[in-house]
Amino acid sequence: MKAILAALEEGRLIELPENNKDRALQILGSLIEAVPGLKAGTQVVESVLAREHAANTALGLGWACPHARTTAEGDLLCAIGWSPAGLDYGAPDGQPVRLIVMYYIPEAQKNIYLKEISALARVIGKPGGVPGLDQVKDLNEVRIRLLDVISTALESDIPADRARMVRIEAKQAAVAAVPVTVAAGAGWPATIVPFQLVVAPGKPTLVLTQDHDLVAALEAATELPALLTKMSIADAAGYRILMRHTIAYAPDRATYDCLALKFAAPAPKPPSP
Repeated sequence: MKAILAALEEGRLIELPENNKDRALQILGSLIEAVPGLKAGTQVVESVLAREHAANTALGLGWACPHARTTAEGDLLCAIGWSPAGLDYGAPDGQPVRLIVMYYIPEAQKNIYLKEISALARVIGKPGGVPGLDQVKDLNEVRIRLLDVISTALESDIPADRARMVRIEAKQAAVAAVPVTVAAGAGWPATIVPFQLVVAPGKPTLVLTQDHDLVAALEAATELPALLTKMSIADAAGYRILMRHTIAYAPDRATYDCLALKFAAPAPKPPSP
């Protein structure tokens, strides 16, 4: 399950901004195409869409695993998209797809991919599958569910005590990724919305989230990426924005994994840059 774990560590888990299958695949394919070191001009999106139109890649129980194969060298790569409402994916069991795990498979990595996808299918196919996908509220819960899947898959290969330790360490790491401290006196926010910023020079900032009003407001806040780069915290469109982490991509692009917090009462001003 190394490719899924790498995707979580490197920020390739996103909330899908639209309930449209092809658009979701395009976004995830673009994330893989932006991975540093991937050969320029690699057509992940086109390959994934072509394969998907030829054969549906839904596994059932809310999961799908589209993929692109290549004869080029390189690492097995993965990008993961979460749809809170679920996508009409044409799954054989008729269930909406909530998690899309997309793979980029170089020829030399084919056997590694087959082992990983087989392990994933085994865990999903166990009685009860991965419970509660339709009740997940945010990306942090998605991370925890995926880490549970990884730990369960490892249990067949390593001693139970080690697998238990992996699970505990993974959950602690996932929880630690969420900022706990908000500006003093602000109280707990009434609304917390996870989102991603995609920033590229000369292009408008792209906001990825299901909240359409937040998308419009933050995409109009052109100064937001610069403020977050300086302080990791900013106010925009009536929200307190907290940056959890950022991933830089060649040549000069970046994604920002953020939370938008709205308070019942006005939050104290963040520190000046």
